[in-house]
Amino acid sequence: MIPTYELGDEDWNKLVQDVADHFGEVMMSRGFQYFKRGRVVKLTIPSPRLVKALVEGGDLYHVELNLDSFAASRCGCPVGNYCKHMFAVILKYADLHNRSIHTLVNAKSISGSARTAASNPQAKVQNARKAGEELQRLQEQTKRLNAMSVPEWHEWFAKVTERFAQSAKNAQFVNDALAAIYRVKPVLPPEVESWFVLHAQLFVLAKLTKQSPDQTGYVYAYLAFHTHHAASDLQDSIRQKIAQAVPSVWEPEHALRVIQTLDYVRKEMLAEANENRYFLHHYLELWTLWISPRVPDGSAYGEELNRLNESAEALGSSLSRFAWKMALGAIRAFQAEDSEAWRQLTGASGIHPIPTELLLRFPAQLAQEEQWSRLAAWLVEITPLLSERRSGGLRAYSDYWEAAVQHCPEAEPRMWDALMSMLPQARALYEEKLLENGKWQRWMDYQLAMESDPSDFRVAELAPLEKNAPELLLPFYHQAVEKYVLLKNRHSYKIAVKLLKRLAKLYKKLKQEPRWEQFLDSFIGRHSRLRALQEELRKGKLL
Repeated sequence: MIPTYELGDEDWNKLVQDVADHFGEVMMSRGFQYFKRGRVVKLTIPSPRLVKALVEGGDLYHVELNLDSFAASRCGCPVGNYCKHMFAVILKYADLHNRSIHTLVNAKSISGSARTAASNPQAKVQNARKAGEELQRLQEQTKRLNAMSVPEWHEWFAKVTERFAQSAKNAQFVNDALAAIYRVKPVLPPEVESWFVLHAQLFVLAKLTKQSPDQTGYVYAYLAFHTHHAASDLQDSIRQKIAQAVPSVWEPEHALRVIQTLDYVRKEMLAEANENRYFLHHYLELWTLWISPRVPDGSAYGEELNRLNESAEALGSSLSRFAWKMALGAIRAFQAEDSEAWRQLTGASGIHPIPTELLLRFPAQLAQEEQWSRLAAWLVEITPLLSERRSGGLRAYSDYWEAAVQHCPEAEPRMWDALMSMLPQARALYEEKLLENGKWQRWMDYQLAMESDPSDFRVAELAPLEKNAPELLLPFYHQAVEKYVLLKNRHSYKIAVKLLKRLAKLYKKLKQEPRWEQFLDSFIGRHSRLRALQEELRKGKLL
C-alpha cells in the first residue's frame, strides 16, 4: 500500500511553482504522455517530502524526487534531472493525492499569471479583495443554506468543490467532494438535511460521470473502470435516499423541492452521454416512487411531456435522444397510453439496445399495480427489445409471465410464443419453463427438432419426464442410439450401449418388455457385421 501522506495547499502551490521554474515545455509534454500511458510502474513515498519511483522508458529508470529541493532530485536516465521521467512521476504523485493534473501541465502559464499579479501591487490588492469578497459571499450563503432553493444549493456545491474540478474521477474524488461539502455546511433541520444530502450526492454524481470531449469534439460513452465503480456505489446510495423520502415527499413544505429535484434530474438525464444512464434510472425512480402514485389527474403527465420536448429542443445536438425517448415512453406508460409508449421504446432501442434492467421496470410496475392484462400485453411487446437473451438475464422476465398467466390464463399461448421467439438464445429458459409447467410433449418435440442428445442430460434432469410421460422418451433414445451407431467408432458404440440400457428400463417401466425384445433382436441383426458394437453389447450384457 502506498503511504500518500497529506499534500496541503501550501506544499501543492510550491510544487506547481517548482514545476514551472524547472521544467521545459517539451519535457512536460513528453512526461504527460508517459503518465497517460502508465509508464510509472512503481511509486513509493517513504517520507512526506520524498518520492521514489520506477519509470519504463528506453530502460527502467529510477527516479528520486525531493519535494523540498528540486535540485537534489535525480533520474537514472542520461538527462539526469528535470526530464520526462521525473515529470511523469510528479503527475503520478499529484494524481495519488487527487490534485489537478491539468494545473501541473499548465504550471508555466499559471505561475506567470501569479507573478504578474505579484509584480503589480495594485493587481495584487485587487485580487486579494476579490478573493476576500468571494469568501465572504460563500460564508453568507452557507449561513442560509436552510432557506436556499435546490438550484442555489447546486451553485453552492460548485463553489465549495471547485478545487476538485480537475481531479481524477474516482472513489477518492467522491469522498473528497462530499467531505468538502459536509465539512462547511451548518447543522440543518432533519427534514432539510435529507434533501441536502440527496442533492449533494446528485451533484457529485453529475461531476463524476460527465465526459469531456476529446480534441476532435467526440465524447466517449464508456467510463473508465474506476469511475464506473465509484458512480455505481454513489448511485446505490442515491437510490436509498430516494426511497427513504417516499413517506414525506409530498408534504406541503417539500412540494417545491420535489419539483426542483425532478427538474435537475431531467436536465442531467437528457444531456447524459455515458452508456450507464445513471440519471435516467433516477428519473424513472422519481416518477415511479414519488410522483405517479400521487398524481390526482392526468395533467401532470401532459405537462411533463411538454417539458421533455422543450428541453430536447433547447439542448439541440447535445441531447441524449435515447434517454429522451425512454422518458417519453415512461410517461406514456404512466398515462396507460401503451401503444405510444411501445413506439417510443422501439425508437429508443433503434438508437441503443435497452438494458434489460431498464426495460423490465415497466412490467415490474404493472405487476406491482396488479394490472395483469396490461402486463401480458407489455411482455409481448418488449420481447423483441430485450437486449440480454441469456436465461440468467431473463429470469425476471419469465417470472412476470408466470404471474400474468396465473391471473389471466388466456395469456398462456402468448407466453409460449414469446419464449419461442427468443430461441435459440433463451433455450435453457424455454426448456426449464416447459418442464416446470408440465409441457412434456412440447419439450420432447423441441428436443427432437433440435436433434438434442439424451446423454447430455443428467438422469435427474430427465426424471420428471420419466415419471410423468416416460413414453415420450422412447423416440428420444432411439434417435440418439441410431446416431451414435452411424459414427462407427468404439467410443460411440459405448455411448449407444448405455442409451440402450436406459431404453430397456423404460420399456420395463411401461410394461412393454416384448416390444423391447423385438426391437433388440432387430437391432442386433441389422448391425451384426459391426464387430466392435457386438463386443460392447456383450460387455453390456445385452447380447
